[in-house]
Amino acid sequence: MLKRHGGPSKLVAMWKLVPNILTFIRLGLTFIFLAMILYWPRISDRPWFLDIAFAIFVIAGLTDVVDGHIARRWNATSKFGRMIDPLVDKVLVCGAFICFALIGVPKLFGWGPIPLAIVQWTVVGILLAREVYVTVLRHMAEARGINFAAVRLGKIKMFVQVFAIGTVLIKVAHVPAAWGDWFTIVVFALMVAITIASGLQAACRIRTSQS
Repeated sequence: MLKRHGGPSKLVAMWKLVPNILTFIRLGLTFIFLAMILYWPRISDRPWFLDIAFAIFVIAGLTDVVDGHIARRWNATSKFGRMIDPLVDKVLVCGAFICFALIGVPKLFGWGPIPLAIVQWTVVGILLAREVYVTVLRHMAEARGINFAAVRLGKIKMFVQVFAIGTVLIKVAHVPAAWGDWFTIVVFALMVAITIASGLQAACRIRTSQS
């Protein structure tokens, strides 16, 4: 009689590949999303184009939620996953704000190009500085066998950054009114504050693990 190979163990092994597959799908969606942002000024009279970009952005975000759930459900977390998953998130978030700055959005309070550029590129600089710093810390921790998975403040930071990206997309496409400017600037301020706080928390985690 022939023996059956695989069975439940094979199914579990296949499920454990899904989180990383979803991560690479999210990376592909990220590049499409960023390309659409950069192309937007050429067709700025068509808000539906940003609506499609927003939908792609939401789908990319959902893959992050799903792959995390599957990784926990099937115990599929790995050192590779802990490294690549946040890296893709950084490409999505930092890439979005870099693209926003490159095309000069969002417009705020009728400010001229120089004040807008200062605000936009300052935000980009803070985000990049935090992400580079934490990525270096994560590599150092993983090299020493220390689990440096995301903590609650990091997840809150990611949520607020994602919310800020959605805010910009909706404002540019559909909300030219002044209240949209105030809402956007408040969201940006909150995002910057939480981003800085999460970077400081990451530094404290490293110091605590070394003591």
